[in-house]
Amino acid sequence: MSELLRIFQTLDWSPLWLSLQVAGVATAIAWLAGVALGWVVARTRLPGRTLLEALCMLPLVLPPTVIGYLILLAAGRRSPLGGWLREHFDYGIVFSWHGAVVASAIVALPLVLKSASAAFAGVDRTLEAAARTLRQSPWSVFLRVTLPLAGPGILAGTLLAFARAMGEFGASLMVAGSIPGQTQTLSMAIYDSVQAGQDDVALVLVLVTSVLSVAVLVLSNRLFSRP
Repeated sequence: MSELLRIFQTLDWSPLWLSLQVAGVATAIAWLAGVALGWVVARTRLPGRTLLEALCMLPLVLPPTVIGYLILLAAGRRSPLGGWLREHFDYGIVFSWHGAVVASAIVALPLVLKSASAAFAGVDRTLEAAARTLRQSPWSVFLRVTLPLAGPGILAGTLLAFARAMGEFGASLMVAGSIPGQTQTLSMAIYDSVQAGQDDVALVLVLVTSVLSVAVLVLSNRLFSRP
C-alpha cells in the first residue's frame, strides 16, 4: 500500500488532465450533434432517418480500429480534406490531441443520440401545444418546454458519453498516437505502462480510471431512474 501511495504522489498526471480535456471537448461535440440528430429521429418524418440513425449508431458495434481507419481515410494527411487543411492552414489532426477529440466524439455520439431520441419521444406533446397557444415560436417552445422536459434523459446519456470518451483507446491510438505530454491519455498511459513492465504504475492509473468511471455511472443511473 505504501508503494502505491508513493507512486500516486510521484506519478505524472498529464494523461489524466489530457483525458479530461479530450473527453470534455468530445462530449460537447457529441451533445450538439446527438441532440440535433435525436430530434430528427424522434420528431420528424425525414426520409431515410432510420438509415441515418443506424449509420450514427455504427461506432457502438464496429471495432475501434475500424473507426480510426475511417477517420484517417476521411481526414488523414493523404485524404483530400487532410491535404487541403495542410496546404491552406498547415494543420492536421493526425498525431494531435484534436485527433483524439474527433475519435472520442464519434464513439460517444451514439450514446447521446439514443438517449436524446428516447427523451424527446417521451415528452408530453400537449404541453408543447399549450405553449404554442401562448404565441411562442417553435424555437422558444423547444428551448423553454421540450428541452427542459427531455433534459434529465439527455444528461444521463451525455454522462455515459463522457465516460465512453474518457476510456476511448483504439480509434484514438490510430489517429493521435500515444505521445507523452501531447496525445497520451489515461487509457494509452495504462497500455504503455503495461508494455514497459510498470505494473504498479498501471495499477494506480487503472484505479483512478475506475473511480472516475464509477462516479459518472452512478450519477447517470440516478438521472435515468428519475420519474
